[in-house]
Amino acid sequence: MFPAVKKRFWKEVTVEPCETGHAVLLDGRNIRTPAKTPVVLPTQPLAEEVAAEWRNVEQEIDPAKMPMTRRANAALDRVSRQRQEVAEMLASYAETDLICYRATHPAELIRRQAEAWDPLLEWVQDTFEIRLVATSGVIHVSQDTASLQRLGEVVSKMGVFPLTGFHDLVTLTGSLVIALAAIRQYRPLAEMWQLSRVDEAWQEQLWGVDEEAVVQEKHKRADFLDGFRFYRLSQMN
Repeated sequence: MFPAVKKRFWKEVTVEPCETGHAVLLDGRNIRTPAKTPVVLPTQPLAEEVAAEWRNVEQEIDPAKMPMTRRANAALDRVSRQRQEVAEMLASYAETDLICYRATHPAELIRRQAEAWDPLLEWVQDTFEIRLVATSGVIHVSQDTASLQRLGEVVSKMGVFPLTGFHDLVTLTGSLVIALAAIRQYRPLAEMWQLSRVDEAWQEQLWGVDEEAVVQEKHKRADFLDGFRFYRLSQMN
């Protein structure tokens, strides 16, 4: 609805159950996505979150303040039409996962990466009975085909809405393993984000804080947290 509607015209926002889920209504009429798909969400908690964003609109619609609505639109208009392709794309991150590619120097950065990422490699092995290989440098290392297939199966089982939230966790961290660990509550979510930023934290300590980079990191972190919230809400009863 973002492209067609710029200003608030509705008085009431409601959530009503329907055959396929929970519909979000403006003055009794379905909200629709940019592709004119009715906004029907799989769970009431997710529908209520989307409805709350529409209730909070004062005068003009600001998509930046409506993260759940944006993801609902993406799920309905894009991911639903190419769910398998999206799942395969996300699973492919395991082939070049962030935590598998380590620095060659300096020693302190190598140590920090090992402390942060070696436990994740152990976790994914214990959880999914697979083994990913870490390497030093940027030269590609081939991962075990069976291990990649196993991870692909895990991702492919996700429904359209969980997969939409999961997409942000993978792409923002560059790590399928970190994303999987996040949704399985390996550690608190804020810590999971920091595990994806070992290199950036090192650079800040070495060269100082870059204000532009700080702003970008703030936005990415917010998107990461919102992606996780969308994932969880899409599975709540």
